[in-house]
Amino acid sequence: MGNVTMRDIGKRIGVSAVTVSKALAGKSGVSEEMRQRIVRLAAELGYVNPNSTPAKPAQGLDVGILVPDRFFSNDTFYAMFYKRLMQTLAEAGHFGLLELITEEMQQSLTLPNIVRSHRVQALIILGQPTEEYVRMMVNQPLPVVALDFYYPSIKMDAIIGDSAAGAAQLAWHLIEMGHRDIGFVGNVKATSSIMERYLGFASTMLLHDLSIRPECVIRDRDDHNVMLEMELPEKLPTAFVCNCDVLARALIDLLRQKNVRVPEDVSVVGYDDFNNVPGSLPLTTFRVDMQAMCQIAVKLTEERCAGDAKPTSRITVGGECVYRDSVRNLNEQ
Repeated sequence: MGNVTMRDIGKRIGVSAVTVSKALAGKSGVSEEMRQRIVRLAAELGYVNPNSTPAKPAQGLDVGILVPDRFFSNDTFYAMFYKRLMQTLAEAGHFGLLELITEEMQQSLTLPNIVRSHRVQALIILGQPTEEYVRMMVNQPLPVVALDFYYPSIKMDAIIGDSAAGAAQLAWHLIEMGHRDIGFVGNVKATSSIMERYLGFASTMLLHDLSIRPECVIRDRDDHNVMLEMELPEKLPTAFVCNCDVLARALIDLLRQKNVRVPEDVSVVGYDDFNNVPGSLPLTTFRVDMQAMCQIAVKLTEERCAGDAKPTSRITVGGECVYRDSVRNLNEQ
């Protein structure tokens, strides 16, 4: 859409061009919620301020990538995410330096070595450290971008997957397949992603006038992301929505240990499209657009390093459901 004006943006949202101008300039008189809506729509429509001088994209950046060590090992989703981010940085002419953030560093609020040694010009935090630690990182001078998480209480750029919509689509698919008693696997207080996925699942159940049995919401970890043994309810639901593929695989193994067949007795869906191992049951899941998330994170990092002072934004990236063999169609009975 070419030649977009502030008036065009205002009409789409229902506010005046003056309100749009204030929001884009970061001035007072506009609520933060409205500011974020205007900033997102302006970006979607390709609005360019005719009075601004475009910032020259930063080149050859050294970017620190911080990942909580509890999320990171050779076969984890975040290890795959990190590799994709490193590739995206390299393609844009930048270099990434990884540092794992330990529990001790988070508890003692110790800055990463790459920050203390002035090795990098910007930071991308992948995964979700504690709120206090992220707040400390945002308050240091380097630009910071959050990838795959956010804290509502902290003003910072964040790129997240559309977890609520993804889980809602998975729940809708199960309901379409005839399931009415559906459980959820994940501690909703552990990460913002799990919370969003539960809310998407729960909203779909509510829209279909279906109740969620409390004993069928299974904690997979404690509030500090330490994994727990899953405890199954005495009466199993006909299906489970799991917060990630790894937990979906673990649940399938646990069910089979108890002589419960998947999907014949209980259907299971995951999230991420990460852990479809050859020879294992093909898993219905939600595929995260990791490439788009990495590209947006790198672009935001470049803009901040080039001096772009626009208001912080939370950008949501969509994905798609992938339907495989872990769901039974109860309508065919």
